[in-house]
This record gives sequence, structure tokens and C-alpha cells, in this order.
Amino acid sequence: MSLPRRVRVEARAKLNLGLAVGPRRSDGFHELATIFQSVNLADTLVAERRMRGFSIEVRHEEAAARGALSARARGAVPPGRGNLALRAARLAVRYAGIEGGVHLHLTKRIPAQAGLGGGSADAAAALVAVFALYGVEVPLADRLALGMELGADVPFALLGGTALGLGRGEQLTRLKRGRSFRAVIAVPRWRTQTAEAFRKLDQSKNGLTGWNGKLRFAKAAGGMGLWPYRALRLGNSFEAVLGTRMPDFVDLCARLREAGVREPHLTGSGSAVFGLLGPRVLARCFLDRFRGSEALYVVRLARSGLGIRR
Repeated sequence: MSLPRRVRVEARAKLNLGLAVGPRRSDGFHELATIFQSVNLADTLVAERRMRGFSIEVRHEEAAARGALSARARGAVPPGRGNLALRAARLAVRYAGIEGGVHLHLTKRIPAQAGLGGGSADAAAALVAVFALYGVEVPLADRLALGMELGADVPFALLGGTALGLGRGEQLTRLKRGRSFRAVIAVPRWRTQTAEAFRKLDQSKNGLTGWNGKLRFAKAAGGMGLWPYRALRLGNSFEAVLGTRMPDFVDLCARLREAGVREPHLTGSGSAVFGLLGPRVLARCFLDRFRGSEALYVVRLARSGLGIRR
């Protein structure tokens, strides 16, 4: 069987339906309990074989149903050697002992640095694309281990669907989804920094309280099929340490509720805020009612994190 000249992968965003941060471990990382969910907002990565070398082209395509990302947000994606997808391609070639190179075309639609896992999804897409280009079969366990070398969210991007994440988020258990739903994602102009958010949690008196109870709740949440409103009851620990951004967050949540969104929360460490769209609420009606200039995305759940076409 001949090898493909190019492979196209849809790299899907994720939501943290719930995210609890626990105590800091001896290795400096924190224990996490999170419920991941893939959604149909996706970047597109096209990988092509080359005789040698690695390169990437990045372009941005606006996917918001209303509003648009700022130029600053679009510029947050490294175009060269620092790009996580390019690092993933190099890692895949080195792991498999491939003699050859890769050129990547990346079309970005997932907002960067917003807690939606776009960079991790792109890295996962690059790993599987390189293996497909060169006809290399890699067991899922090995792919997940490679993903962890790139970042804690990359293993879930490889697995996709609905999953419980423990440890740093890399200890994954697939969950049976109880009911499909639509969600709205709002991306404000302000940004949060993950490392700074963890530092604030360590300094906070209340940010890490109740960990054992939250851990038990997260483990039980998907036992009979995951219902989204149950998962949302886990909350998001990072909301407690938004600091000067708390008024902006509270205001955005209020405007989302007014327009018909239920249970708005941060995803990841932010700054994107998501909530559920009720079954009787038309997306167009929500978009017309919402007051604000934030970029808005209406998404559905996805059963996988990656969509591969050879």
C-alpha cells in the first residue's frame, strides 16, 4: 500500500465541564480532577512529507458566530520553532526513527490562550498525522505517553470525546455521555496566565479547600452516564483567583445568562467562559440578545478529539 503524500486532521477544542485543583505534589505539579469534553470547534492541520527538515505555515480563519478575536489573540500562536505542533512532528519522527521531514499547514480557528486546548489539539494532530504519513502504527498507550511529553492536555486531545482526567489530567477514563447538548463559548479580550493562576491558588486561603470531596464527586460524576449539569456542579477552582478580573468575569456571566445561557464557567484556567444553551433556545436568538463585543462560538459535542482524512 502506497503512503499518502498528505494527511489532513481536524483538531478539536475541549471544554473542562468541571475542574478541581488539589494540593501541590512533590514534583511541583498539582493534582487535578477534571471532566473533559471535545467540541466541534476545530483547527485544521495538513501534513506533507518532505525529504528532510521541518516547517510550518500558520494562518487564521475567523470561526466566531458573532464578533472576532483581537489581533493580539491571533498573534499568540508561535509561527516557527516554538509552535507546539512543530515540536510534536519532530517528536514523532524521532520516536519512530523516520528518515524524512514534514511540512505543516495549520489553519487556526480555536482561540489561543483561552483554556480551549487549541495548542494541545494541534500537537495531537501533528503526532497522528506524521505517523499516518509514514505508515507507522503506534499503540494508543504509546501515543498518550508521547503526548504527555508535549503537555498535560495533549493526551486528552488524542483520546477525545468525554473523559475524566486525574493526576495532571493525563490519567484518563472514558465516560459514557448521558445527553448531548449545545454550548456557547465567549472569549473576552482579557487573558489569564496558567502559571500565575496556579501560583495564586497556592497563596489563596480558600482556593484549594474541599479537595477530597471534589475528587470523590468527579470520580462519581460519570458513573451512570455523564449529565452535563451534574458535571458543572464540580465548578472551576480557577474562578476563585481571578483577582482584578473577577468583576469582568462576573459581568460576562451575567450577560450570558440574560441572553439564555445556563451555568457559565471558565474552561481551563480561562479566559474563555462557556455555558449550556437550553434545548428551546435558538442560537440566533441568543446571538441577537447578547449584549457585548466578545467573540462568541456556538458548539456541539464531539465524540472524538481528532478527525483524520488521508
